[in-house]
Amino acid sequence: MTKVAIVTGGSKGIGAACVSELINQGYLVFNLDITPSNVGQFMSCDMTNLNAVQSCVTHIAKQYGKIDALVSNAGIHLSANIEQTSEQQLDHVFALNVKGAYALVKSALPFMKENGGSIVLISSDQALIGKRNSFAYNMSKAALASMAKTTALDYAQFNIRANAVCPGTIETPLYHNAIDAYCEKSGENKAQIHQEEAALQPLNRLGQPEEVASLVGFLVSDQSKFITGSLQVIDGGYTAQ
Repeated sequence: MTKVAIVTGGSKGIGAACVSELINQGYLVFNLDITPSNVGQFMSCDMTNLNAVQSCVTHIAKQYGKIDALVSNAGIHLSANIEQTSEQQLDHVFALNVKGAYALVKSALPFMKENGGSIVLISSDQALIGKRNSFAYNMSKAALASMAKTTALDYAQFNIRANAVCPGTIETPLYHNAIDAYCEKSGENKAQIHQEEAALQPLNRLGQPEEVASLVGFLVSDQSKFITGSLQVIDGGYTAQ
């Protein structure tokens, strides 16, 4: 029987790599995103619209009778400290990064209870450490780590596993957008900042989306069937310093 997976924000970056990884594992993969993509089964969905998320998940589950894997990846970055963060910006970051994940998982769980499955929340190394000018994003990613732990405990009885993947600095469109925004504010040179970011990593380079996707692929596979409630760090050694 075909395995069914849902990936949010699967049109680019880590999400797109996850879609490709799960397709290679034999999953029928649905990509919930606002940006169209030809990889996987694209479904237009604004992850800040909780009713829309529930509608998409329910449609998939009823059509195929199950959901085997969830990868909650959709997210947005905001470069700002607490004083620079407006209430509207804070609400927007949490609406997508946290409430979008909440809507996805809550909508899928009733359909996963019968057969079990794997939930992967794409968190961040910022679930373990603080970073400057990352007040709202850092807090939202810590919330996802907490969500993975509590969901793992609450639904282990149904053989549903939940884990958070905590990437460090990965070269994605989100990364480049963040660097662009910083350089626009500071007037610094992007190439120089890019080199400095790489030099901050013990492995002296940035991570790639495919490397994160490989970890996600492992966590949804039977090879990891005794792993749940964990925070899986993939950061080139950054948080080990």
